[in-house]
Amino acid sequence: MTSPDGPALVLAVCTGNICRSPAVERLLAARLAGTDVVVASAGTRGVVGAPVSAPMVPLVEAAGASADGFVARRLTAGVARDADLVLALTRSHRAAVVETVPALVRRTFTLLELARLLEHVDPDELRAAGDTVGARVRALPRLVTAVRHLAGRGEDDVVDPYGGSAALYRESFGQLAPAVESVAAALRA
Repeated sequence: MTSPDGPALVLAVCTGNICRSPAVERLLAARLAGTDVVVASAGTRGVVGAPVSAPMVPLVEAAGASADGFVARRLTAGVARDADLVLALTRSHRAAVVETVPALVRRTFTLLELARLLEHVDPDELRAAGDTVGARVRALPRLVTAVRHLAGRGEDDVVDPYGGSAALYRESFGQLAPAVESVAAALRA
């Protein structure tokens, strides 16, 4: 975990770190701009040094974020260790994060799971968890875990568009973008 005095760190994780996790990183960073939160991403088999996959770029940009300057990296213990919240794009990515840094087990969720859980968190309780967005990020794992029994199970995996058609990229983006919006809205409320 980061220091309570410094910015909170949210880490998005997918496979290659060129499609889904960079989209989550850039969208969430844009939505939380000006707060005490840093958003980063990595891939379980990161295509180190690569930019965002070309078909994902216009989707990210149309949503008001930028893919400029992005460089893919691989998930390592050093990259993940200080994350206050990890947003995995599938259950297998979540398992890889926890295998890499077991201490992250209670701070790692799939993005879709977290969005589903947030529907059951009292917004007043989240606001009361801290005066800053970073403090709320740090409190979020505890708050959503407490409502897990209310949320039930649902689809937790965002489809991997890599190598697919433009329609597949749109489908993937269409799954992750609303979840990012709901996480950002909850944190900023």
